[in-house]
Amino acid sequence: MATTTKTGAAFTDEERAAMREHAAEVKRSRSAKGTGAEKAAADAAAVAQKIAEMPEPDRGLAERIHRIALEAAPELAPRLWYGMPAYAKDGKVVFFFQDAAKFKARYATLGFQDPARLDDGTFWPTSWAVTPEFSAEDEVTVAELVRRAVA
Repeated sequence: MATTTKTGAAFTDEERAAMREHAAEVKRSRSAKGTGAEKAAADAAAVAQKIAEMPEPDRGLAERIHRIALEAAPELAPRLWYGMPAYAKDGKVVFFFQDAAKFKARYATLGFQDPARLDDGTFWPTSWAVTPEFSAEDEVTVAELVRRAVA
């Protein structure tokens, strides 16, 4: 497994790159012109491009998660978030897909943010490891999680 190099006291090279990507996303969003529909189309295109740039097997997983997200909750708006495909409702990221290659991890991650309505008692998971063996049963589980998250 590849190791991650520390360039400073607090952040890895990959983490610094993600922060630079996020800063560029915020800048692009603030300077974007056009209607809400045009901005949404540009965001969706950026997500599609980011997914297309991923190495396999992450790309295949991201394509499946993207399809599931749009089918299960068409009200979600795809956008980039720290350079990762994310899905927002009312401008807030509900969940994201982090490819394994991004941080040289062993597996990809499907993570849910605070706006996700997954609350279950006093303790519940907010992220899941996603491996290349992601099955049709797993797709059903993710679709249900997405529906619950936006309910």
